[in-house]
Amino acid sequence: MKPRLPVDLAKCYRLLNHGPTVLVSSEHDGRRNVMAAAWSMPLDFSPPKVAVVIDRNTLTRQLVEGSGEFVLNVPSREMAGLTLAVGSVSGRESEKFDAQGIAVFAGEKVKAPLLEGCLGWLECRVISEPHIQHTYDLFLAEVVAAWADERAFRNGHWVFEEDAPRSIHYIAGGNFFETGEAFEAGK
Repeated sequence: MKPRLPVDLAKCYRLLNHGPTVLVSSEHDGRRNVMAAAWSMPLDFSPPKVAVVIDRNTLTRQLVEGSGEFVLNVPSREMAGLTLAVGSVSGRESEKFDAQGIAVFAGEKVKAPLLEGCLGWLECRVISEPHIQHTYDLFLAEVVAAWADERAFRNGHWVFEEDAPRSIHYIAGGNFFETGEAFEAGK
């Protein structure tokens, strides 16, 4: 297991603020699943909230609605193949964790599994908004715990050292790009 450190909830939105692809993991009633999601974002600071689109036809949706919780896992470039794989197969057709050899560990606040090898983890509890869930497939949630791989994110900021792993962004057709180096405006 790679070292991870707790992230201050006042800074956890920074794990998603740059718009990475995430892996949404869920568990309910003895079943678990993971799916890729390109549409997630932070919503608020205190308490920290996020939004993620979860299609009504997915097993993840069924598990999230049943449990009222999920984890947003932030994958790295090394996980691009896995991200594409879990986003291309339904959890109703295949037990993705076993089929893909996905290692997991337990969170502190939710039962949904956290995926080994990710750069960040946000444990989330759903804020019930039936209208937007049904109409737009949009789920709002409060972040109740957050973690980061200290090689990639520390002191509330992404690290852009030469060897630091970086998050990925899906751009369609099996293609991703990796987050680039940060810079300050005017410099």
